[in-house]
Amino acid sequence: MRAWQVTAPGVLARVDVPVPVPAPDELLLRVEVCGVCRTDLHVLDGDLPPHRTPVVPGHEAVGRVVGLGDEAEGWALGDRAGVAWLRRTCGTCADCRAGRENLCRSSRYTGWDDDGGYAEHVTVPAAYAYRWPDALDPSTHAPLLCAGIIGYRALRRAELPPGGVLGLYGFGGSAHLTAQVALAAGARVHVLTRGADARRLALDLGCASASDAYAAPPEPLDAAILFAPVGDLVPVALEALRPGGTLAVAGIHLSDVPPLDYQRHLFHERTLRSVEANTRADGRELLALAARIGLRVHAVPYPLDAADRALADLRAGRFPGAAVLVAPG
Repeated sequence: MRAWQVTAPGVLARVDVPVPVPAPDELLLRVEVCGVCRTDLHVLDGDLPPHRTPVVPGHEAVGRVVGLGDEAEGWALGDRAGVAWLRRTCGTCADCRAGRENLCRSSRYTGWDDDGGYAEHVTVPAAYAYRWPDALDPSTHAPLLCAGIIGYRALRRAELPPGGVLGLYGFGGSAHLTAQVALAAGARVHVLTRGADARRLALDLGCASASDAYAAPPEPLDAAILFAPVGDLVPVALEALRPGGTLAVAGIHLSDVPPLDYQRHLFHERTLRSVEANTRADGRELLALAARIGLRVHAVPYPLDAADRALADLRAGRFPGAAVLVAPG
């Protein structure tokens, strides 16, 4: 089958490899679409230390079940399933037992620990695959499987009060989905990002304002989410919060955060918190919500053979929203 592999930091190679064989508890999917996520860039660039070399990146894949391991339960050939970042957890540690499987220290991740969806086929543990809602088009909605889920968890971590004011720093694949979830819940959303196209998309989606990432929002924020992997924006966002506000940092990688001034950035019970991966419950909730509210995904299609170009365009900020790789056939 055709696939892409990260063979060394900074090296993405197009290869022909055998179709993977599912483990006893796994499904084999024929990939229809795979979203292109900034985390894939972090895997490619070595910002995330290599866990497997070579590895097929991609963790926003949707496809049809074409094979099942002997112990894979609850699925049938032809079912449409989604594959997300969280691939496995131990299920027995204190965090897993407490419903915090995203913090499991034995967790494994699609496209980092095991091969992902930049390929014509991918495997996924049956218990970690998502049933794909009929109301969602894989060719546009595949980015929900990471960009959507992480944004949804980050929004919950930010503790935005009902009808509150939310600031989004960076406005790419994840933020443009999170904005719609917040707007549907009655929030007022201000976007702060460097790209002119991204600012236009934010206003088109109904956000109250869109300005440069380092600008002050037009009003104090009840909550903020930092999507841009830029540590310099942490004090900027904290200073924009009203007393008692929360800043959630959504990225898996962040450049160094400069020194914080306690009085300016943290006093008045402002909170700074991180977001790590997701639980399966997050994913199920987000997919159901997306189908219910008609979540709009601004997705730019690329053929699977152009994964290198899609990643280069993502790095350069050449499109607003998200990109998806469309497999042949």
